[in-house]
Formats: sequence, C-alpha cells, structure tokens
Amino acid sequence: MMTVIGIVIFFVGILFSVAWHELGHFTTAKWFGIKVPEFMVGFGRTIWSRKVGETEFGLKAVPLGGYIRMIGMIPPAKGETLGRSRRTGPFQGLIDDARQQSAMDVKPEDADRQFYLRAPWKRIIVMFAGPFMNLVLAVFLFAIVLMGIGVPTSTTDVGEVSACVVSATAPSTEQCPPGAPPTPAAAAGFRPGDRILAFNGHPYTQFDGRDLQEAIRASSGTVTVTVERDGQRIDLHPTPIRTELASFDDGSQTVQGGFLGVSLVSAYERKDVGAVFEQIGDIVGRTGHAIVQLPARVPGLFGAVFLGEQRDVNGPIGIVGASRIGGEILASDAPPLAELSVFLQLLAGLNISLFLFNLLPIPPLDGGQIFPAIWEAVKRRIAKLRGLPDPGPVDVAKLMPVAYVVALVFIGWSALLFVADIINPVQLF
Repeated sequence: MMTVIGIVIFFVGILFSVAWHELGHFTTAKWFGIKVPEFMVGFGRTIWSRKVGETEFGLKAVPLGGYIRMIGMIPPAKGETLGRSRRTGPFQGLIDDARQQSAMDVKPEDADRQFYLRAPWKRIIVMFAGPFMNLVLAVFLFAIVLMGIGVPTSTTDVGEVSACVVSATAPSTEQCPPGAPPTPAAAAGFRPGDRILAFNGHPYTQFDGRDLQEAIRASSGTVTVTVERDGQRIDLHPTPIRTELASFDDGSQTVQGGFLGVSLVSAYERKDVGAVFEQIGDIVGRTGHAIVQLPARVPGLFGAVFLGEQRDVNGPIGIVGASRIGGEILASDAPPLAELSVFLQLLAGLNISLFLFNLLPIPPLDGGQIFPAIWEAVKRRIAKLRGLPDPGPVDVAKLMPVAYVVALVFIGWSALLFVADIINPVQLF
C-alpha cells in the first residue's frame, strides 16, 4: 500500500513540475501581450478543462508532458496575401502545413498579439521562463532538504561503547567471549552520551564526526581524548589498537587503522544557502554530462529490455521508473525524515533534468525557439550596422522537418524507457 501511495505522490509531483514549467511560459507570454488559447498538462484526448478568460486550462489523457499554445509562433511566408499553398515535397509540405496551422489560430482582432511579432529578447524570455521555473523549483526543493531537514552527518557524540575486542568472524553474542580483551574505549572509561571535544589536543565541533573518525584511524600509541560528561570536561587516555577496517570506498577492501571501540551518533546537520547552490551546481554538471551521454546509453537500455541485462542504477529512467522509485522510498524502513529527504532530492533532480533538456537548441524543445530568436537579433543588429533594411523574423517553419524527426526519436526513446521501467526497473532498495 505504501508503495502505491508513494508512486501516486511522486507522479503528482512530476505533473506539478510540468505545470510549473508551463506556468513560466504562460505568465511571461501574458506579460508581453501574447494570446494563449490553451494551457494543458498531458497530451491526447482532453479529460477535463475549464476556460478562464481567453485561455482553456485542462488535463489530457496521456500525462507525459504539457504545453501552452501561443498564437503566431510561426511567421507567415514572405509575400503571402490571401491564399494558402502547399508544396508537394515531403519536407516542404511539412513546412507549409505548420505555417498554415499556425495561421488558423489567428483571428483578425488578434493580429498584433502573435508570438513572432514580439522583439527577440521578449521571445527569448518567454521560452526560457519554462525551464527557468524548473530550476527555481529545484533550488526550492534542495533548500528544504539542506536547510530545513539537513544532511545525515556523523557527530562527536558517543552512542555505544564496545565492551571487548572480538574477531570479525566470531559469532555475534551479547556477552564477551572468555579471554576477550576490553576495547581501548571501555578500558579508558568511555560512556554512552559522552561528547568528544578534542582528540590529542585537536578540537572538534559536534558535526566533525567524520574528521574525528579519520583521526582515530590515523592514531597510534596512547592518546588524550577530552570529553564532556554531565557538563564537565574529562580527559581520558585510551590506547587505540591497530586493526583491519573495511574501506569506505567499496566495502570489500581492508585497510589498517586505529580502533577505539566507540560508535558515534548520526544526526541531521542543517546547511546554509551556499550549500544549496553548491549542490545545484554539482547536480547541473552531472545531469548535463548525463544528457550528453544519452546516445551512448541506448545499447545498454536495449539490452535491459530485450536481452535481460541488468539496468544501470545511474542510467536514464522515465516517468514510470521515477514514480516507482518514489514508491520504494515511501515503502522503505528508513526514518521518515530520510524518506522525505530522498523523495525531495529525486524530484529536484528531475526538475534539473527538465531545465537542461529543454534548453537544447533543437525543435520542438524550448531551445529550438530560443536559438532562432538569438539568431534573429544578431541578423537585425548586423543589418542595422550596415544600413540595410530589417531582415524580418527567422522562418522557424523551416525547422519543422527537424522537429518531426526529433519528436519521433523522443517518442521511440520514451517508449523504450517505458518498457524498461516496467519489465526491468531500476531498483535502489
């Protein structure tokens, strides 16, 4: 039951992210006087809608995206007057169809409210506003995680003190086996609840537990440990023993390190706003690299679907897979704060992906409208400097064949992800 609830909640989060993206386009389009007849979440048949003012808001049957429809996104052909024509060539026909469909949306009274008539910088803002909203949402979610919940961090508070030193292969029992020597911590008088303030003269704050553990591993001989107990500072003098410890990198390699015999308590440490933007920068970099690597991921995804190969945990996942992971998070035995943290980070990462992916300069993505607007501004500037007439808007209709090819590739990729997420899903738990 918790898995199903988690899937539903995360799926709603995805739909909200899509609607939030389109809200950016919608708001800025209205600011600049562009008419927006439709604001839809999903594709296909409309299952619910309501008209508010001149815009119809609604939900469609296939919840795999969303869109707003702005009039006049494709400029008319040069010299066009009264009729409509269609060329017979396959690519030329696509261009003419797109231009004709765009013109059908424009009523005479709305002629001055068309998208292509706005200055290039306004069109850039309208198209960039959608991805930017996803970035804003990602920053907000990471702020909740890092500044509100915090990051699980090892503290310097002693949680447990091991009574004796036993072999890693010895059977687990609550009592020490006969002849087992006490741990250095037990022999020195450590107690649960002690807060370690200094180790060999080096001070540590409460959330310096990881640095303290490294210092213990690197220590040799008798050391002085200052602890706070019942409001008093006490110096203890354990002698760490050298032992083999599991490596933190892969869990299989062993290294020599000092052993004291205490386990430190973990707690959530809240970060500042700088950590939020540092996290955003790291995620943007890794997500951008992952997007560039998408073509190279196709063989692995194909193998996962048709050859039964194991899914790459770090590989791409679709909406179904992401929602399924959301369900697994909620159904796990982790503490509620840990579940919420992972849940929000997953949704924030999805919004970073939407931000970067939509900025690719290819139609029908948002970047496919931003790039022509930039090129148009450059052409107009050059023409003005050379004393030439305004070259007019860039004819984005000529990019429609590219848009159709990209759309077909995207549909195929989405279908492959959908099947992989159903029959061979990524599992984090």
